[in-house]
Amino acid sequence: MAQFEDRDLHLVKKALAIAVLAIERQPGPFQSASDQADMKTLLDRLIASDVELEHYARAARIAVTGEPD
Repeated sequence: MAQFEDRDLHLVKKALAIAVLAIERQPGPFQSASDQADMKTLLDRLIASDVELEHYARAARIAVTGEPD
């Protein structure tokens, strides 16, 4: 399995947060609940604190919606 550090790890966390939010916002039959659940679990394993989680959640909102909050 690949090991991620530093900037690579940051990008993986950010990509997962964006993907989780994008799936959440996708209506109907194209929403993959199992992918979303697995991504959330992986993100929880990679993120050390609630503060860090909020940082990536905010970054995901900005990337997906264009709005900070």
